[in-house]
Amino acid sequence: MSNLPALQINEEEIFRVLSNSLYVGAQPESIKMVLSYCKASGLDPMLKPVHIVPMYCSTGKKDGKGYDIKAMRDVIMPGIGLYRIQASISKQYAGASEPEFGEDITEEIEGSKVTYPKWCKVTVKRQLESGVIAGFSAIEFWKENYATKSKDSKLPNAMWAKRPYGQIAKCAEAQALRKAFPEFGSQPTADEMEGKEIDVTPTGNTNQIEHKELPEYPDDRFKEKLSGWVQAITSNKQTAEQLINTISTRYTLSEVQKQSIINIGLENANS
Repeated sequence: MSNLPALQINEEEIFRVLSNSLYVGAQPESIKMVLSYCKASGLDPMLKPVHIVPMYCSTGKKDGKGYDIKAMRDVIMPGIGLYRIQASISKQYAGASEPEFGEDITEEIEGSKVTYPKWCKVTVKRQLESGVIAGFSAIEFWKENYATKSKDSKLPNAMWAKRPYGQIAKCAEAQALRKAFPEFGSQPTADEMEGKEIDVTPTGNTNQIEHKELPEYPDDRFKEKLSGWVQAITSNKQTAEQLINTISTRYTLSEVQKQSIINIGLENANS
């Protein structure tokens, strides 16, 4: 098969592709942040190495009762794919082991039986300048990482209940990649924050970052609201991404629910 010539595409065209495919419904300013992030890091935005994550942030103002006034803003967070890409680009990445899991634990949590692996271990290998291949292992415990379905519940959320092995494996691999390639940063990945909300204080002090788990959006209520959301999106009052971000300030949407809203945006864009 002959090699195809590289396509010449300008930033405006890339922006249009990202808006209509990889980041459907996202605000233009957020997609521009993705482009800037990738440009500064020498990354291909078409590989979707980063995610647009809504973060609940204090505005530094108080309401009438003295409570902090908070607002949503989009923040660019790396996916685990970014750490894999950066490791590969370094030419020192020598592979990663298959995840090793500890014994299965079955316990009753709030009247429901939950089974999960006690821990997961992943080893990332890096070829040092001396030529020696060193292994960097990370062990992450399921109980220390899983996201709960709400702040008042200890049950795992939908994603951690459905994929107890896959989710903890992502956490262990991300940690191992950070240990092997510390120069690429220490920011948690969007994969590790699945189902969690991040509350960031305006001080920028990472010690003041609090992770909050929100209740899942009830399916029956979701179905009741869907027709109204269709009207809001088709009338261009809100984009799909804006709607998801708004709902996510109070509830955790399942992947199926998110996709339903995204599909509305796609149909509206193609109409």
